[in-house]
Amino acid sequence: MNARRAVRGLSLHAVVWLIGAFVAVPLVYAVISGFKSTGELTTNPFGLPARWKIGNYTGILGDAMFWRQIANSTLIAVGTACCTVGAAAMAAFVLARYAFRGRELFYALFTIGLMFPFTVAVLPLFLMLRTFGLLDNPLGVILPQAAFGLPMTIVILRGFFRTIPAEIEEAAVMDGCGRFRFFWTILLPMARPALGTVSVLAVVASWNNFFLPLLVFTGPEWQTIPVGVQQFQGQYSTDYALVLAYVVLAMVPALAFYAVAERQLIGGLTAGATKG
Repeated sequence: MNARRAVRGLSLHAVVWLIGAFVAVPLVYAVISGFKSTGELTTNPFGLPARWKIGNYTGILGDAMFWRQIANSTLIAVGTACCTVGAAAMAAFVLARYAFRGRELFYALFTIGLMFPFTVAVLPLFLMLRTFGLLDNPLGVILPQAAFGLPMTIVILRGFFRTIPAEIEEAAVMDGCGRFRFFWTILLPMARPALGTVSVLAVVASWNNFFLPLLVFTGPEWQTIPVGVQQFQGQYSTDYALVLAYVVLAMVPALAFYAVAERQLIGGLTAGATKG
């Protein structure tokens, strides 16, 4: 029995290390290759650089457009998270805490949104944004991203809100607390783990979104990091080492954010399952 457990433990560790290698090896390769010249990258693709070209990274860090794209991505990601979580929290509160005719139908409509691919809505969405004058406007990206993020956010928050005992709300009502006050001052602070989780998911989804910013922004003023990587790659298509350096620097903010928010994300996903 102990031998079987030991073999199982070693197998699990081997799988974890294998998955980690699939993630880490390409990242390390990109970081090291960013210090090479394109010629050396061709002749020595897997070795260490003979001469470390720090200028590949410092040149990009000194580019004002790179920092502008970082700022644009941050603004749009934060705006998307605020709109998504704010609207979804109010909808999930009603769908979780109050019984009314058609409640499950409304919830089913939101869950159907999980199966609705963004690419299907590209043409009508573009026409709508042009009609309302939201092209080359950050709201043209924030509002659609928030709309497409609502279904998943509502599903997560509704499940968490339903785990909060009804006795807490009854006691608050007896003390003269209205519905909105209970939602704002009692429910939201108790749901902080779930709110943190859906906020992280919204920020990451917005940061990685490429197609919508490419569709909405026609000029460089509001370009985000994913679009900037594509434009940079097209501009320096023959300098592969410089492109790899740009890709690595573009990943750093997302990796840093995820490293900070990882505990919040995991805690929020498991909090609802551990409550009575």
